[in-house]
Amino acid sequence: MLGYAPRLKANARALRGNFTEAEQKLWYRLRRKQINGWQFYRQKPLGSYIVDFYCPAARLVVELDGGQHFEPEHQAADHKRDAYLAGLGLRVLRFDNRQALQETDAVVAMIAAVEIPPNPPFSKGGATPQPDPSTTPTASIPPFEKGGLGGLYPASTEDEA
Repeated sequence: MLGYAPRLKANARALRGNFTEAEQKLWYRLRRKQINGWQFYRQKPLGSYIVDFYCPAARLVVELDGGQHFEPEHQAADHKRDAYLAGLGLRVLRFDNRQALQETDAVVAMIAAVEIPPNPPFSKGGATPQPDPSTTPTASIPPFEKGGLGGLYPASTEDEA
């Protein structure tokens, strides 16, 4: 189980009672183990952050971003946050609120397509060995282009001719 800063507990509870419309629509599809039988938690404290949605079985964090996340200072903070979560061995999927509201099925399909990392075998005595952070794989989620067919396609890094 991942730890968290105890001071975040009250904030997480408050956030759970104050959904955005996009969070509410996605939560309706994530709750009650509807995706691959996975349990998701909403507004979950992890380390020094509160994430929108967390699935321990898939070691997955799902974040929904409002318009302010397109500003440079918010993008820098998001990058720092994603790096911290990746350091915990978690994968982060980010979607903007518009995608969650208008393209819910495509967002859910991308979440469902995430592969569960294999569980390490138990060592003698029943203790689970701790993963070596230098060898723990982290998913690199490509940035997504806006518009197009739902904006869920990786942004191209080179001009396609």
